[in-house]
Amino acid sequence: MDTQSLRLFVLSCETLNISAAGRALGMAPAVASTRIAKLEHFVGADLLHRSTRKVSISLEGQDFLPYAKEMIAQEEAALAALGKGRTKISGTLRFAAPSSFAQLYIAPLLPAFMDKYPDLTLDLHLSDTQFDLIQGSYDLALRNSVLTDSTLTARKLADDRRILCATPGYLDRHGTPVKPADLDKHRLIAFRDLEPRGLIASDGTPAVFDPKRAAQRLTLNDGLTQKKITLNGAGISINSLWSVHEELANGRLKRVLPEYEIADKPALWLIYPKSNVVSAKVRVFMDFLIAHIGRAQAWQGST
Repeated sequence: MDTQSLRLFVLSCETLNISAAGRALGMAPAVASTRIAKLEHFVGADLLHRSTRKVSISLEGQDFLPYAKEMIAQEEAALAALGKGRTKISGTLRFAAPSSFAQLYIAPLLPAFMDKYPDLTLDLHLSDTQFDLIQGSYDLALRNSVLTDSTLTARKLADDRRILCATPGYLDRHGTPVKPADLDKHRLIAFRDLEPRGLIASDGTPAVFDPKRAAQRLTLNDGLTQKKITLNGAGISINSLWSVHEELANGRLKRVLPEYEIADKPALWLIYPKSNVVSAKVRVFMDFLIAHIGRAQAWQGST
């Protein structure tokens, strides 16, 4: 099927003007009308209703429209995967990500990405609060939890090691835990809720980080705030290594029970709605993030 005719059909549906759609694609009005007629003959249905005064979409055209868009997207994605096709990637990409990670790793990369794709508009939603990807109409999202929704597809960006840490000052005042049971005597900072988190030692020994059993506890729902509160000496918290590796290196934070990590081995995932094809705008942004973050992983090897 001729994808240029499909483009003409889609644009005609958006403008309700076949001649204007044709001119936008470099076609004379007569040529545009002929191509629409040939497309209708090929599919065996009237896709557009024409009169001397207006154009409207038929019921069959409404049914066919999403498939036409999908076929165009397939062609663009296939050519983009080979580094070919239209070099101009345009439109709006709606992307959601945890605020704390975006501030540290994504925001510094955006100028370079925008220079590379000047016709692409980025609409960012940055929050550490969970959300519904489909209902929010997002093209792509970054999550740090296991994918459970069957309507979504995931591509791994990086590992997300999580460790216990506190300031040296806090540990000097309150003592340093030497075994998991010692956590019950400390101030524990919990993210989002008070649910216990499983821990596992390098030798496979299991343990639990349970804020409900703590001598004192604090809960919050923002990762950057949790890090700052921990740096201010408020207690012991679980942090992603990507968030605290610099503070561990310069001594502002110290690992607590260094032989233990979070047991569920979380990772950072790029999540997008399940489809037969990934649109070119989503593909180029995912590839960009993987090239600049996933392959580099500045926190790799930190302890």
